[in-house]
Amino acid sequence: MKRREFMTLLGGASAWPLAARAQQSAMPVIGFIHLTSREQTRDYLAAFHQGLGDTGYVEGRNVAIEYRWGQGQNDRLPMLVAELVRRQVTVFVTLESTLAALAAKAATQTIPIVFMQGADPVRIGLVGSLNRPDGNLTGVNLFLAEVAGRRLQFLLETVPSANSIAYLRNPTNPIYAESETKEVEDAARVLGVRLLWTNASRLSEIETAFANFAHQPVDAVFVSADGFFLTNSDHIVALAARHAVPAIYGWRQAVELGGLMSYGTRFPDAWRQAGVYTGRILKGEKPADLPVQQVTKIELVINLKTAKTLGTTFPLSLLGRADEVIE
Repeated sequence: MKRREFMTLLGGASAWPLAARAQQSAMPVIGFIHLTSREQTRDYLAAFHQGLGDTGYVEGRNVAIEYRWGQGQNDRLPMLVAELVRRQVTVFVTLESTLAALAAKAATQTIPIVFMQGADPVRIGLVGSLNRPDGNLTGVNLFLAEVAGRRLQFLLETVPSANSIAYLRNPTNPIYAESETKEVEDAARVLGVRLLWTNASRLSEIETAFANFAHQPVDAVFVSADGFFLTNSDHIVALAARHAVPAIYGWRQAVELGGLMSYGTRFPDAWRQAGVYTGRILKGEKPADLPVQQVTKIELVINLKTAKTLGTTFPLSLLGRADEVIE
């Protein structure tokens, strides 16, 4: 082989890694923020990746994802958002967190944002309209706050003798709490039941709250659908069992862990839709042209084994309306 040919070959070989790195650096980056943890969202995360795949994007192949997890601490979210703004991500994805979505909106008017959260996005100021979102945001409305009144009604159908119900909510997520509280209070007024507000933003405060329920007394517990309580589902379910108090939740995971009942959104469908919207934005569509999606599947899940342990009997009318019965 001639020296000139050898040097050309050598130069080409050294250029390949550079080309590969250049191609990798040009890969779009999704800035992904969630209040809880990868472990708690593993199955749902698969649905998000499915949605991305439906639009032609596969992590590590033609898109990169920078994950940030709040570990249930709302006060960490603005810091995580700021990190990703500095990272200059291509698109933000803020799932199941009102505060993260609002923090992202405050941090950038240019990076597209796909949200998925439980309060009415128009009411809390994320978008101006559901059909024609203005600015750089769009996403999925989970209807967690909007169905809170219905959730209270199901609890009272299960415990019809209840006169006072503890409402466990998180004060560190005030915007979502305000939306949900209004729905719960309106329903309580119509149903003629007394609500006992109980704030908790730490695990120790949840434990104290349940210890106090025996002295107030409390006939049942309405657990807010706030993400902090989702993060601590196992502890809350265990406390409800230890103190033998009926409780209703906004997510089925609690019932799978042994909770009495839940009424809320079927999350995998919403996560997949968030993935689809993220992919469409990566392809060049604008958030303002993508209507905010409204979830269509709200499911009632009940646990007969837990009901038997508590000495509670589900009415036949409620059993007939359940989407799933765990025995």
